Amino acid sequence: MLRFMWAILIVTLPTQPNAVRLRIWRSLKALGCAALRDGAFLLPSEQASLFETLAAEVREHGGSASVMTLSPRDDAQRHQILAQFDRMAAYTQWRETATALHLELERLGATEARRRLRGVVDALQNLRRIDYYPGPAAEQAEADLAALRREFDARFSKGEPHALAEDDLPRLDRAKFQGKGWATRARPWVDRMACAWLILRFIDSDAVFVWLEDTAKAPRGVLGFDYDGARFTHIGARVSFEVMAASFDLERDPKLQRIAKAVHYLDVGGIPVSEAAGLETILGGLREIHIDDDKLIAATAAVFDALYAAPGAQ
Repeated sequence: MLRFMWAILIVTLPTQPNAVRLRIWRSLKALGCAALRDGAFLLPSEQASLFETLAAEVREHGGSASVMTLSPRDDAQRHQILAQFDRMAAYTQWRETATALHLELERLGATEARRRLRGVVDALQNLRRIDYYPGPAAEQAEADLAALRREFDARFSKGEPHALAEDDLPRLDRAKFQGKGWATRARPWVDRMACAWLILRFIDSDAVFVWLEDTAKAPRGVLGFDYDGARFTHIGARVSFEVMAASFDLERDPKLQRIAKAVHYLDVGGIPVSEAAGLETILGGLREIHIDDDKLIAATAAVFDALYAAPGAQ
């Protein structure tokens, strides 16, 4: 029998202030604890430090809290405890949401579909974070999400690049990349918009862009970005903007880091940033206004210029 150990938090919350009580309850819920009874909560022993932080806060405000270790007496007790960590109902609910989005993609606009997809991605990430004993349901959810992404890309983002393996990026000399042709997929969205701005602003001010309906037909001699087989594309967890910034030794600029976080979140999800929602709304509106991609890039460049210059972007 595999040996299972749990950390157990036995806690009596302070009667006041209510804000502390509420914060502790919310934290316990967010951790996905199992509850043995009122005031007794379990996490896998590897997560004991999370309980220690909460226990210290409880004691600081006059409550009592102890963190101990619990092991099951036999298989029956082990199964009883493990059952309290079962996430099948949550995965089922998540799958219903993902399936609903899948069925509605055909009638959704690109901007709304992206928002909905990001919500589905974030919801699964949050669920996986508290799924301490993942099983077939978690594997199926990942497969469902992959299928949803493929359908989304086929409908809204044809040619979306698949990340290459993470390697040390070679540092490139900007002087050797002047007056070049730069090719990417037509009707650019956030990552391609940001890359085009980065090229014009920091790499090649005389750049000429080629907008590809079919990336397999890219002209010879152009520098491709943000599609499979391009010179600059997704690598590991980095989106094309992050790869390009790193390649030209620009990633240490804190203002560009701030933009990169927003671009990353809007392109592939992850940790939300405050600028993302407003940036998405503005860029989505400009995409509706400008049918010509060169005019679209000129308009979006002003947005990225403003974001780069914004107070607090230090």
